[in-house]
Amino acid sequence: MPYPSKSALVLTIGLALGAAQAVFAQQQTVSTTGKFVGPGSCSATACHGSIRPVANSRILQNEYSTWILQDKHAQAYKALTTPVAVRMAKIMGLENAATAPRCLACHALSVSADKEGVSCESCHGPASGWLGEHTLKNWKHEQSVARGMVDTLDLRQRTEQCLTCHMGTPDKNVDHELLAAGHPDLVFELDSYSAVMPMHWKKPDDPAFGIRTWSVGQAVKLQEALERLARRAQGPVWPEFAEMECYACHHDLTKADKSWRQERGYQNRRPGNPPWNAAHYAVLRVVVKLVDPNAAAQLDQDFNDVYAQASKINTDRGELAQRATKAAATARNIADRLNTTPVDRAMAGRMIAAIISNADELSAQGTLTAEQAAMAIEALVAAQGRGSDPGVRAAIDALFQELQNPSAYNGPHFAAQMKRVSAVLAGS
Repeated sequence: MPYPSKSALVLTIGLALGAAQAVFAQQQTVSTTGKFVGPGSCSATACHGSIRPVANSRILQNEYSTWILQDKHAQAYKALTTPVAVRMAKIMGLENAATAPRCLACHALSVSADKEGVSCESCHGPASGWLGEHTLKNWKHEQSVARGMVDTLDLRQRTEQCLTCHMGTPDKNVDHELLAAGHPDLVFELDSYSAVMPMHWKKPDDPAFGIRTWSVGQAVKLQEALERLARRAQGPVWPEFAEMECYACHHDLTKADKSWRQERGYQNRRPGNPPWNAAHYAVLRVVVKLVDPNAAAQLDQDFNDVYAQASKINTDRGELAQRATKAAATARNIADRLNTTPVDRAMAGRMIAAIISNADELSAQGTLTAEQAAMAIEALVAAQGRGSDPGVRAAIDALFQELQNPSAYNGPHFAAQMKRVSAVLAGS
């Protein structure tokens, strides 16, 4: 699937991103912390259903209106009724995607008759424990969290909630079978994906907030990816090709003297074996070296162990699961560190410089890593306040243009464009 820039993502986010951060539950089903009461309970004009933002209010109060009118998450259930979804259901042997629990797990909050899409409680948690009280004058956010609200103000918890669908859980599984049937691949980057959502929250005062959003999102995503790998290594099917770099196999074939992949070689794996998807890790590792070199060294060691083991067809699955679990713990510690590390625009500049200085290595990892590198550069440039500069914007758009035909992706060409972005940034 071609991967556009933030502005273009708005047009394509429907099916690919419609399956986002949801909780599969019957309407009024009891959870561990409360009951789901439905988005209608949030829609009063004096609560979150105002047509426009309310002045001098702690919140915007138009959150429900923004969701129902503009947010693609609200259309997640409808995606299950499209011709593509009908075809996918036929391929998968499902009677109807719109009623299949496997599909509804991410595409809806409820399986009752009023199919609501990915709505308020999908992200914020079941509301029965705090719905009434959170409107009280002296009620604290922490009290709502104690009663079951998901603390989306915390970047770690926000990312984990997003990844319940954008990465998966034991009960929400987008595997290679589902991808082959036509489901979009699960690609995620917290800052970029937040930027293409219609904002129903107040913009943080910290101009460097986007830097932390990007870095914490990357670390938590790596942690979740490693935990998923550990689950799948012990599952019924291995190798699970959804864990691999898709375009290591799904790419145009060329003559040997024209192949940049063969010229690059097959580091840490046997030629012909599909590689584990390094996009979860490759860009983050560059940045972690700036923040905590010791943690970066440990992460490198853990990742190399996982990568080598995961990229074997006849791997020791128990050993792979152990190594992935160990690496996930390292990633968790790094996420916690990044969540509390002071950041500023100067740090964003150092991160961009570090990423681009590794252009050749990152671009050689393949299309999925290149996507993450492009989104990282765009997010960090925006955090610097330079995203609207025409020259910078054009250079970044040209970077995304290199990804428009993923199967024809060319690593050296992408690396060259990353270096052009560096030159433009230096001259702007």
